[in-house]
This record gives sequence, structure tokens and C-alpha cells, in this order.
Amino acid sequence: MPAAVWLIGFAIFAQGTSELVLAGLIPGLAADLSVSIPQAGLLISGFALGMLVGAPVLAIATLRLPRRLTMLAFLAVFITAHVVGALTSDYAILFTTRFVAAFVYAGFWAVGSSAAMAVVAPELRGRAMSIVAGGLTVAMVIGLPAGTWIGEHLGWRGTFWAITGLSVVAGGAILFGVRDRRPETPARASAEIRGLATPRLWLSYSMTAVSTAALLGTFSYLAAMLTSTTGLQPQWVPFVLLTYGVGSVVGIVFGGRIADRRPLGVLAAGFTGLLVASVFIAVTASHVVPVVVGVFLLGIAGFGTNPVLNSRVVGLAPAAPTLSMAGNVSAFNVGISAGPWLGGIAISAGLGYPAVAWIGATLAAVALAFLAGEVRSTTANRDQRQPVSV
Repeated sequence: MPAAVWLIGFAIFAQGTSELVLAGLIPGLAADLSVSIPQAGLLISGFALGMLVGAPVLAIATLRLPRRLTMLAFLAVFITAHVVGALTSDYAILFTTRFVAAFVYAGFWAVGSSAAMAVVAPELRGRAMSIVAGGLTVAMVIGLPAGTWIGEHLGWRGTFWAITGLSVVAGGAILFGVRDRRPETPARASAEIRGLATPRLWLSYSMTAVSTAALLGTFSYLAAMLTSTTGLQPQWVPFVLLTYGVGSVVGIVFGGRIADRRPLGVLAAGFTGLLVASVFIAVTASHVVPVVVGVFLLGIAGFGTNPVLNSRVVGLAPAAPTLSMAGNVSAFNVGISAGPWLGGIAISAGLGYPAVAWIGATLAAVALAFLAGEVRSTTANRDQRQPVSV
């Protein structure tokens, strides 16, 4: 696997830590800024909204630009936004910095994923994307618990400064380790937009959005649920989040190995696992050991489908290699935005944190319904292509 793929994955790890770490900082951040838990949770949705908008806009704007220069520019803005965020005490300013950081992070995802896919053979795309998306998994395993631990001892601002330093290192890795070149066949925006007119691509986007909402709704309020409903002491929360991260590694490793051979099978297993884990967490939310087991299973199921959901879009829309990836980033962030928003509604309505996991289970069932629709569509198309015997 080319070194550039690993370095892009490391940069995703640096930025992805910022995307995920707020789930472990929400209680302290809410107290420091004098806002409610659901308001603090909206900072996760705000980040997702920035990625939703940023992915297609920046993908189109940078189609003909050198990839390394583009990624470095995105990282520079990302770092600046975190410096401002770490210095502010105003919720509105912090929300704005989260949106801006996410906007350029989405651009990095779109350009970086396209660059990684361009340097490997088609049969290795699933593995390449498991490495790039694996940066986000490492953020789960290392960045999330480490950032939560820093937040417990130095406050959420200390976590923001740590992410800033990590992003500077990532910028150096991209500067010296990734070749600065323009796309070999510069694409026209109009041609890529036309290439998106594929029904199966949009069905895949729907699965991505719904399954991500199922996962992130539960995950976003996990720290708050562990301390209030489960009764866990705050100092143990990073270790439970580490369990989630380990499950994510297991899921993405196995999902990445099978992604190129059995993509629909991986999706079926992942969505079913997500449904089962969500129900298990909802039912056992007041008991420590079962909840930890459920969190581990949630990580496996939620991240096991990522390599397939990321790599398959290029095959579904070969005429739009950059915009198809950008659209998938947006789909992920529709889910990341919707999940905490729906969970916040349930919490504000007084339904309690287990209700968030029940919402996740429902959304996982919807993802399975979308998958069943694709399987029927694929089977019907295959039957239509077969010659009729007389």
C-alpha cells in the first residue's frame, strides 16, 4: 500500500479526533459554557453540518488543483479554527469555529479519499479506504479516550490545544510525504455532476446517512448516559470509550478485508449488528457490565460497514470519482447531524438516555430496509440481463 494512503489516514486521525472527542467532553463543556446538555450536543451536529456543506462545495472548487497543496490549505484553516475555539468562552463563536473546521475537514476527506483511491488498483480500493477511514477508527481508539482524559484533567480547551498540535504534525506529514500533483485527467464539474445520476448511488447514500445516524445518536450522548443512567464515575468514562474504539478497530479490520469480496454481506451483518447492539444498550442502560458489552458491539457493527460504504461509491459512479466520494462524506454527516439532533429531542422531552438507543435501533432497521431494496433491485437487473432460453 503506497505511503501516501497511510499519511492521509494519519491526517484523518488528527482531524477525526476533533469530530469525535466532544462526545466525551459534553458534560464539562456544557457546565463551563453554561448551556444545557442538548445544546452542547448540537456542537456535534454543527460540525456535521459543516462537513455536509463543505464536502461537495470544496470537491467541486478544487477538482483541478494539486492535491497536496489543497490538503495543506484545508489543514491550515482547520488549525486556525481550533486555536480560536480554544480561546473563546462564547457558545456562538465556538459553534462557528466547529462549523468552519468541519467545512475544511470535509474538503480534506473528499480530496484525500480521491487521492488515495487514485494510487491503488481497483481491487485494492476497499483496503485503501479501510486505511483512510481507519484514521477515524484510530481516533476512536486513541484520540477519543485520550482527548476525554485530557478534558477531565485540563478542561475541554486543553483537548482543543492537543488536537491543534496533532494537526500541525499531520500537516508536516502531508507536506513531506505526499506527492504534489494535479489529477492525471482533470475532471470537469459538469461531467462529474452528470456521473452522479445513478439510482443505486443515492440508495447507498441513504444507507450511509441512516446507519450513521443510528450509530452517532447513541454515541454522542454515551458519556452523559454512562454517568447519569448507568451510574458510572466520570473517571471511568474514557475506558468505556476505549472499549468502543477497540470494537471499532475490530469492525473496520474485518470489514475492510471482506469489503471487496462480499460488500452486501458486510452491510447486512453490520446493520443487523447495529440494530441488536442498540436494543441491548437501551434495555441494559442501568447496568455497567452489559452496557460496556453493548458499547463494544456498537463499535464493531458501526464501523464494520465503513470500508464498504466508502469504497463502493466509486464503482457505482465511475464517471464521478471525486464528487461521488464528496457525496458520501455529506451522507455520513447527514447522519452525524441527525443522530444527535434526534437524541436531543428525546432527552429534552424527558424520555431519558435509553430512548436515544431505541431511536438508533429504529434507524438501523430502516438501513436494513434500504439494503433489502438494493438487493431486490440488483437481482431484478441481473435477471433482465440474462438471455431468455427457448
